[in-house]
Amino acid sequence: MSDLENLIGHFQMQNQQMQQILLQKQTLTMQAKEIEKALEQVESTKEDVYRTVGPILVKTPAAEIKKQLEDEKEDIDLKLKSMEMQEKKLKDKMKENQEKIQGMIPSGQGG
Repeated sequence: MSDLENLIGHFQMQNQQMQQILLQKQTLTMQAKEIEKALEQVESTKEDVYRTVGPILVKTPAAEIKKQLEDEKEDIDLKLKSMEMQEKKLKDKMKENQEKIQGMIPSGQGG
């Protein structure tokens, strides 16, 4: 029964990891959408724009802001791809452990 308990504990930890990954993905996705909206606004203007730097607004050329936003978006996209890979690997491990747990439960009840 000790092996089963260890496997269940490991499965529960994997489930918590999955929840963290999903939360991080959700946060990154929201950030990506905000950046896309900001990019749309910057691209629609030919004038300088203002950005926040701490508690103040700083006038900045639109092209500079656009470049910064594109770089941020690229970073977020890379992080999202990494998270998706982590999620897939974890799902596979969880499925494997779930099958092991299900296979151990009937054999434990029979003896």
